[in-house]
Amino acid sequence: MILNDQPGELARLGRITGEAGVNIQGLAAFTGEGKGVVHVLVDDEAAIRCREAFEGAGMGIADERSVLVADMDDRPGALGELTRQLADANVNIDLAYTTFGGVRIVIATDDMANAQSVLESRR
Repeated sequence: MILNDQPGELARLGRITGEAGVNIQGLAAFTGEGKGVVHVLVDDEAAIRCREAFEGAGMGIADERSVLVADMDDRPGALGELTRQLADANVNIDLAYTTFGGVRIVIATDDMANAQSVLESRR
């Protein structure tokens, strides 16, 4: 999602998803060069409804992609252990952030199969 870097844009995003009945489960946002870039995590079944709501509001969608969401221990070193396992499997993480409610990490990668295998082996 591409937004203008100005007050109220994130509030507009929240209002639009709320009106569409879409629950945001995680969010990463940053700004640069006058624009805001936001990655919104929603349930698979809400993705189409969310996209339609954003498009209807004239919000630019830069990309839509699958991600993995993994439970993590809430302790020092947990992130390092998980990401070391992924690196050892030659998985390059190109997006990572935590979710709302609980200790979970969202991971985007071009190597979903290897990443999924690593995450399943941790269970």
